[in-house]
Amino acid sequence: MKQIIKDALILFAITAIAGVLLAVVNEMTKEPIARQEEEKKQEACRAVFEDAAEFVLLEVNYDATYETWSATYPSNEITEVYEACDASGNLLGYVITVVNKEGYNGDISFAMGMRLDRTLNGIAILATSETVGLGLEAETVLVPQFANRNVESFVYTKNGAVAENEIDAISSATITTNAFVNGVNAGMAYFDLVLQK
Repeated sequence: MKQIIKDALILFAITAIAGVLLAVVNEMTKEPIARQEEEKKQEACRAVFEDAAEFVLLEVNYDATYETWSATYPSNEITEVYEACDASGNLLGYVITVVNKEGYNGDISFAMGMRLDRTLNGIAILATSETVGLGLEAETVLVPQFANRNVESFVYTKNGAVAENEIDAISSATITTNAFVNGVNAGMAYFDLVLQK
């Protein structure tokens, strides 16, 4: 009986020490991780709005208008919106962070820059769960196709884009292509419904 109690106390002490050490390590790494994530977001903002001097984070209001948008685009979520301003503080447009839940292996998160005239400057991938090859192909094949387009909405094609609103699909990756196209269309609809009032 004494041995069981002794073993239990030793096990408890080891567990308590491990818990305290994990808490200390977590606290030490929390701030650097947050800084790194914020820098990644700022880099994405600069990538989709190169001529902006400042990005001001806005609050995403999850109000009735957002609910209306969300009902139309249920597989998408707007997580952040930034005002993109020039050096004098004039509004140039918005950077919208979209999370699309239709990816082949899970969520796809990207930032998209929308000018006030509704021109899509481009998109920058923040995070993706797609397979290694597809994630890289999305960066090199899909992302450039969205740049500097002013269309009502995008569609993808497997036969070569001809129209202004068409995007060439990644070969053998129509689910990934569809997720990006739907996410961009959702972001543009949010811009129209919420930001361009």
